Amino acid sequence: MTAQSTPPLAAPRSPYQRRRTTRSNYELYGWMFMRASGVVLLVLIFGHLFVNLMTGEGVHSIDFAFVAGKWSNPFWQVWDLLMLWLAMLHGTNGVRTIINDYASKDGTRLVLKGLLYLAFVVVVVLGTLVIFTFNPCPPDAPADLLPSVCFPS
Repeated sequence: MTAQSTPPLAAPRSPYQRRRTTRSNYELYGWMFMRASGVVLLVLIFGHLFVNLMTGEGVHSIDFAFVAGKWSNPFWQVWDLLMLWLAMLHGTNGVRTIINDYASKDGTRLVLKGLLYLAFVVVVVLGTLVIFTFNPCPPDAPADLLPSVCFPS
Protein backbone atom coordinates (compact mmCIF):
# COMPACT_ATOMS: atom_id res chain seq x y z
CA MET A 1 0.00 0.00 0.00
CA THR A 2 1.35 3.37 -0.96
CA ALA A 3 0.84 6.35 1.24
CA GLN A 4 -0.94 9.26 -0.38
CA SER A 5 1.07 12.38 -0.31
CA THR A 6 -0.63 15.63 0.56
CA PRO A 7 -0.54 18.32 -2.05
CA PRO A 8 1.99 21.05 -1.46
CA LEU A 9 0.71 24.10 0.36
CA ALA A 10 0.30 27.29 -1.58
CA ALA A 11 2.43 30.23 -0.62
CA PRO A 12 1.13 31.82 2.56
CA ARG A 13 -1.03 34.87 2.13
CA SER A 14 0.13 38.29 3.05
CA PRO A 15 -0.94 39.53 6.47
CA TYR A 16 -4.44 40.96 6.83
CA GLN A 17 -4.66 44.54 5.69
CA ARG A 18 -7.76 46.56 6.32
CA ARG A 19 -9.31 47.72 3.08
CA ARG A 20 -10.83 51.14 2.67
CA THR A 21 -14.44 50.80 1.74
CA THR A 22 -16.65 53.27 -0.07
CA ARG A 23 -19.89 51.69 1.11
CA SER A 24 -22.32 53.85 3.00
CA ASN A 25 -24.13 52.98 6.18
CA TYR A 26 -27.51 52.97 4.40
CA GLU A 27 -28.61 49.63 5.85
CA LEU A 28 -27.59 50.69 9.35
CA TYR A 29 -29.59 53.90 9.03
CA GLY A 30 -32.54 51.91 7.67
CA TRP A 31 -32.35 49.56 10.66
CA MET A 32 -32.21 52.49 13.10
CA PHE A 33 -35.09 54.22 11.30
CA MET A 34 -37.25 51.10 11.63
CA ARG A 35 -36.75 51.06 15.42
CA ALA A 36 -37.35 54.78 15.91
CA SER A 37 -40.32 55.00 13.54
CA GLY A 38 -41.85 51.92 15.15
CA VAL A 39 -41.86 53.62 18.54
CA VAL A 40 -43.27 56.88 17.14
CA LEU A 41 -45.90 54.93 15.16
CA LEU A 42 -47.02 53.16 18.34
CA VAL A 43 -47.68 56.52 19.99
CA LEU A 44 -49.45 57.92 16.90
CA ILE A 45 -51.60 54.84 16.32
CA PHE A 46 -52.64 54.32 19.94
CA GLY A 47 -53.39 58.05 20.25
CA HIS A 48 -55.50 57.82 17.09
CA LEU A 49 -57.35 54.75 18.37
CA PHE A 50 -57.92 56.28 21.79
CA VAL A 51 -59.43 59.47 20.39
CA ASN A 52 -61.56 57.64 17.84
CA LEU A 53 -62.76 54.72 19.94
CA MET A 54 -62.56 55.64 23.62
CA THR A 55 -63.72 59.25 23.72
CA GLY A 56 -67.29 60.28 23.02
CA GLU A 57 -69.61 57.47 21.94
CA GLY A 58 -66.82 55.28 20.65
CA VAL A 59 -67.03 53.64 17.25
CA HIS A 60 -70.69 54.64 16.87
CA SER A 61 -69.78 58.31 16.57
CA ILE A 62 -67.33 57.86 13.68
CA ASP A 63 -68.94 59.18 10.54
CA PHE A 64 -68.35 61.82 7.89
CA ALA A 65 -69.05 64.66 10.32
CA PHE A 66 -66.59 63.20 12.87
CA VAL A 67 -63.78 63.10 10.30
CA ALA A 68 -64.74 66.55 8.99
CA GLY A 69 -64.61 67.96 12.50
CA LYS A 70 -61.27 66.32 13.20
CA TRP A 71 -59.68 67.51 9.99
CA SER A 72 -60.88 71.06 10.53
CA ASN A 73 -58.23 71.21 13.27
CA PRO A 74 -54.61 71.57 11.97
CA PHE A 75 -53.34 69.48 14.91
CA TRP A 76 -55.24 66.40 13.71
CA GLN A 77 -54.27 67.04 10.11
CA VAL A 78 -50.59 66.97 11.08
CA TRP A 79 -51.17 63.97 13.39
CA ASP A 80 -52.79 61.95 10.58
CA LEU A 81 -50.20 63.14 8.08
CA LEU A 82 -47.34 61.99 10.31
CA MET A 83 -49.09 58.67 10.81
CA LEU A 84 -49.50 58.25 7.04
CA TRP A 85 -45.94 59.23 6.14
CA LEU A 86 -44.27 57.21 8.90
CA ALA A 87 -46.40 54.13 8.25
CA MET A 88 -45.63 54.27 4.53
CA LEU A 89 -41.91 54.86 5.05
CA HIS A 90 -41.75 52.12 7.68
CA GLY A 91 -43.66 49.64 5.55
CA THR A 92 -41.79 50.49 2.35
CA ASN A 93 -38.44 50.04 4.09
CA GLY A 94 -39.58 46.68 5.47
CA VAL A 95 -40.78 45.41 2.09
CA ARG A 96 -37.57 46.72 0.47
CA THR A 97 -35.59 44.61 2.91
CA ILE A 98 -37.70 41.55 2.10
CA ILE A 99 -37.22 42.12 -1.63
CA ASN A 100 -33.45 42.40 -1.12
CA ASP A 101 -33.44 39.17 0.89
CA TYR A 102 -35.63 37.01 -1.35
CA ALA A 103 -35.42 38.31 -4.93
CA SER A 104 -32.43 36.46 -6.35
CA LYS A 105 -32.29 38.03 -9.82
CA ASP A 106 -31.22 41.63 -10.27
CA GLY A 107 -33.96 42.29 -12.83
CA THR A 108 -36.68 40.93 -10.57
CA ARG A 109 -35.36 42.97 -7.67
CA LEU A 110 -35.32 46.12 -9.80
CA VAL A 111 -38.90 45.64 -11.01
CA LEU A 112 -40.26 44.83 -7.54
CA LYS A 113 -38.55 47.79 -5.93
CA GLY A 114 -39.70 50.07 -8.73
CA LEU A 115 -43.32 48.97 -8.18
CA LEU A 116 -42.89 49.37 -4.43
CA TYR A 117 -41.57 52.93 -4.75
CA LEU A 118 -44.31 53.82 -7.24
CA ALA A 119 -46.98 52.56 -4.83
CA PHE A 120 -45.32 54.52 -2.02
CA VAL A 121 -45.37 57.77 -3.99
CA VAL A 122 -48.99 57.32 -5.14
CA VAL A 123 -50.31 56.58 -1.64
CA VAL A 124 -48.33 59.36 0.06
CA VAL A 125 -49.23 62.00 -2.54
CA LEU A 126 -52.93 61.07 -2.65
CA GLY A 127 -53.16 60.73 1.14
CA THR A 128 -51.50 64.09 1.68
CA LEU A 129 -53.81 65.74 -0.84
CA VAL A 130 -56.88 64.24 0.83
CA ILE A 131 -55.82 65.41 4.28
CA PHE A 132 -55.09 68.99 3.23
CA THR A 133 -57.75 69.54 0.55
CA PHE A 134 -60.66 67.85 2.34
CA ASN A 135 -63.58 70.26 2.40
CA PRO A 136 -66.72 68.93 4.07
CA CYS A 137 -68.64 72.11 3.27
CA PRO A 138 -68.54 72.74 -0.49
CA PRO A 139 -70.03 76.17 -1.25
CA ASP A 140 -72.70 75.04 -3.73
CA ALA A 141 -73.91 71.91 -1.90
CA PRO A 142 -77.54 71.65 -0.71
CA ALA A 143 -77.81 72.41 3.01
CA ASP A 144 -79.63 69.14 3.77
CA LEU A 145 -76.62 67.14 2.50
CA LEU A 146 -74.00 68.98 4.55
CA PRO A 147 -72.72 67.61 7.87
CA SER A 148 -73.39 69.40 11.15
CA VAL A 149 -69.82 70.72 11.30
CA CYS A 150 -70.72 73.12 8.44
CA PHE A 151 -73.26 74.92 10.64
CA PRO A 152 -71.55 76.62 13.60
CA SER A 153 -73.87 76.93 16.55
